[in-house]
Amino acid sequence: MPHDGQSRLYDPEIETMDRESLRSLQFERLKWQIRRCYDHSSFYRERFERHGVHPDDLRTLADIRRFPVVTKEELREEQRRHPPFGRYTLAPQSAWRELHPSSGTTGTPVNTIWSERDVASIANFTARTIWSFGVRPGDTVQNAFSYGLWVAGMSVHYAAARLGCFVIPIGATMTERQVSYLSTGGSTVLLATPSYALYIAERLRQQGVAPGDIPLRIGCFGGEPGMEVEATRRKIETGLGIDGYDYYGLAEIGPTMASECHAKTGLHWTEDHHLIEIVNPETMEPCHLGEVGIVVITHLTREATPMVRYWTNDYARITDDPCRCGSTHVRSPGGILGRADDMIIYRGAKFYPIQVEKVVRSFAELGDEFRIELNTNRETGVSHCTIIVEHLQAAHARDESLAERVRRALREELLVTPSIEIRPWGTLERTTFKAQRIIDLR
Repeated sequence: MPHDGQSRLYDPEIETMDRESLRSLQFERLKWQIRRCYDHSSFYRERFERHGVHPDDLRTLADIRRFPVVTKEELREEQRRHPPFGRYTLAPQSAWRELHPSSGTTGTPVNTIWSERDVASIANFTARTIWSFGVRPGDTVQNAFSYGLWVAGMSVHYAAARLGCFVIPIGATMTERQVSYLSTGGSTVLLATPSYALYIAERLRQQGVAPGDIPLRIGCFGGEPGMEVEATRRKIETGLGIDGYDYYGLAEIGPTMASECHAKTGLHWTEDHHLIEIVNPETMEPCHLGEVGIVVITHLTREATPMVRYWTNDYARITDDPCRCGSTHVRSPGGILGRADDMIIYRGAKFYPIQVEKVVRSFAELGDEFRIELNTNRETGVSHCTIIVEHLQAAHARDESLAERVRRALREELLVTPSIEIRPWGTLERTTFKAQRIIDLR
């Protein structure tokens, strides 16, 4: 717990550990986790033996690279063969407290279980993350992350309650009620996806509510990329009149386990609970500090459904340079840089939706929503990519000069030239959850 209410760190003893002491703590916890996975999970034992590794081979922290990675698809297959929870659920059923599947936006959801000990641990490190960007006892937290089976809403709720906040558990729903609570409920903190934050800001503007008319001062936004795109951050902060921060988590790992601090120098990782690797996806070797690769995460403290070297498919880099906030845990400057499974290949070029977002939201004439539509001409077999955007003024939806400027900006960013379709404002569906930007009709 923090030593006093003014501290910028929630748990200074843990968050300011020197790197040698932190690595020693990680190694002891890693040995415990690897051993119990081998002894009590036939899923992990079979994988380790198939790759010729044993818990006794873990002699240093770096030896984790000898163990195999696990992917979401492998977890799905395991649960299909051994329903409903697979053989990597280690805690006895008497210790189970909550079920939380992944969102299922990219396939069949993967079930994870929280034990009583896990619930306490998740609430603790989530409290650390929300403290780091300024949430304090007495704040009114409007939680617009989804509740129910989706995991982020619950973890943040527990964490805010632990800090002594007043929580409005509205979830990702009832946008008009969101606006009402911001106007009359005294909310000082908003948590949501970036897409939903933009939509809430849009609805406030339509109702004539200025940012200065509401007491909101902080927002933290995760569940999808976007907050580290400067144009998106600026639109959210300006539209809501707040300081906005990036948030990251995965249902399979920790729903809310990395966040920006007040310095906004990248995502801080909770290293006492999670071992973070950055791995080159081509060589499967560890990347050097500062190099971009895939984030691979191992649970150090998870009891019920531990993940050993979970392949997130998310690109990032890490640095162990101390942050201005005082934390010595590694952080990822620029946050998550893209997802491997979101990569679009078009006419030999490779790009990500976040690059399109960067361009679209840099144009003041355009709305916040966009879609990337991919299709193939059945007669010629030629692929086409169309970026669909909205003009803020419906009368100017056929603005050819704007279309050409957007096209040039996209060509410069993507190194390929897609078609541009400008529609009247309000045409594209707004989202309260994770935005689906790609429509692949090929």
